[in-house]
Amino acid sequence: MPTILQDPIDSASGATPPVVDVSRQLELELRTTLYEKGGSWRETLVEKGIFVVSLTAIFAILLIFIFVARECLPLILGQVDTARSAELIAPEKAVDLSSEQLAVYLSQPVEKIRPLSPDVLKDLVASRNEELAAHPNPDSKLNTVSWPMLLLPYRWQEYTKAEFIWQPTSLVEKYNLVPLFFGSVKIAVLSLLMAVPLSLMAAIYVSQLASGPVREVVKPVIELLAGVPSVVLGFLALIALASLFQWLFGYEVRLNTFVASVALALALIPVIFTIAEDALSAVPQTHKDAARAMGATEWHATIRVMVPAAFPGIFAAVILGFGRAIGETMVVLMASGNASILSPSIFQSCRTATAAIAAELADAPVDSPHYRVLFLIGFILFVITFVGNVFADVILQRLRARLEGQRGSHDAEPHASSEPNPQEALS
Repeated sequence: MPTILQDPIDSASGATPPVVDVSRQLELELRTTLYEKGGSWRETLVEKGIFVVSLTAIFAILLIFIFVARECLPLILGQVDTARSAELIAPEKAVDLSSEQLAVYLSQPVEKIRPLSPDVLKDLVASRNEELAAHPNPDSKLNTVSWPMLLLPYRWQEYTKAEFIWQPTSLVEKYNLVPLFFGSVKIAVLSLLMAVPLSLMAAIYVSQLASGPVREVVKPVIELLAGVPSVVLGFLALIALASLFQWLFGYEVRLNTFVASVALALALIPVIFTIAEDALSAVPQTHKDAARAMGATEWHATIRVMVPAAFPGIFAAVILGFGRAIGETMVVLMASGNASILSPSIFQSCRTATAAIAAELADAPVDSPHYRVLFLIGFILFVITFVGNVFADVILQRLRARLEGQRGSHDAEPHASSEPNPQEALS
C-alpha cells in the first residue's frame, strides 16, 4: 500500500485529506512498466522462435519435395527408356562401361558391380548375353517406363490377356503402378472401416457418457496405443494375428490384406479417437444441458446435439486417419504378403506403394529406370497427401460455414452460432 501523508486540516471542511506518496507511486509505476516491457520482450522472442521453427519446417518439406521431384523428373518428361536393342554388349567392352551402365544391363545394384574385377565383369556380361540369346523376347524392345505402360494393362508375351503387372526384377522389367496404388487404397479403406466406428464410439462414450473415474482410465489407455511402434504391430500381425485369422476363416493365403488392415486399424484407432474426443469435448456443455432440459435423454442429446456440433472435428479426424493409413509402411510391409496382385478379395496378398519403396529402393541401381519409378511413386504419394489435405480443409471450412449458418452471398449478415440449436436438433 502507498504511504499516506497527512496534510493540515482543511479550513472549509475540517477534514484531513490523505495524500499519496508520489515517490512510492512512481516506483510502482516504474516496476509495472519494466515488467510489462520484460513480458513483451519475452513474448516477442517466443513468437520469433515459433516463426523460425515453422519456417524451417516448411523449408524442409519444400526441400524434400524438390529432391523427390528432381529424381523422377527425367521419367516424367519421358527421358528414360528401357527398350533394349538387338545388339549385345561384348564382354571385352565391359571394362569400358561405367558401373551404372553395367548395373542396368546386368539388372544388379551398383554397389555389387563396383568392387568386381574386370575378369568377373566379363564373365557376368557373357552370361547375360547367353541368357538374352537363349530367351529372345519381343517385349524387350518396349519402353516399359512410358506413361501407357505405367498406367494401362498390357498383354505380355508370357500372359494370355492384358494385365497390370509390377515385376521390376524380371527379364523384361514391368513397372505398372496400378497394383501398388490399388493395394494402398484397399488396405487404407478396409482399415478405416474397422477403425472409424470403434474410434468414434469410444470418443462419444469417453467425452459424453462415461463417469469421471472411467474417463480418466479409458482415455489414457487408448491414447497409449499411439505410442506402440508400427514394427511391433507388424510383428504382432505376422506372428499371432495371421495364424489366428487363418484358423478362424480357413483361407489359404496366410498374410493378406485383411491381416494387414486389422493391424493398421490398431494404429489408426488412437489417432482418430484423440481428435474426435477433443472435438466433442470442445462443444459447450450448455447445449447438452438445454437439450436435457427439454426432455431429451442423455443418449438423444449426445447424438442429436453434441455430435453434429463436433462434426467438423470428427471429419478432420477421419481424414487424418486416412493420411496415416495411406502412408503406413512397416505394418503393411510385414503383414500384407507383398505380392502385387490386383484382386478385390481381402484374403489375397497385396503390395502397397510405400512397401514397394521400402523394400526395393536399397537394391535399385542409382539413376536406373527402377530407381526413377520408385521416386515417381514417392512423388505421387506426396501429391495425393497434399491434395487430400487441401480437399479436407475445403470441405471442413464448408461444413463449419454450414453449421454457422453462412450461405453464399450472405457473408455480410450476422453469423449464427457454430453449434446447432438444441431445440431444432431435437425436432
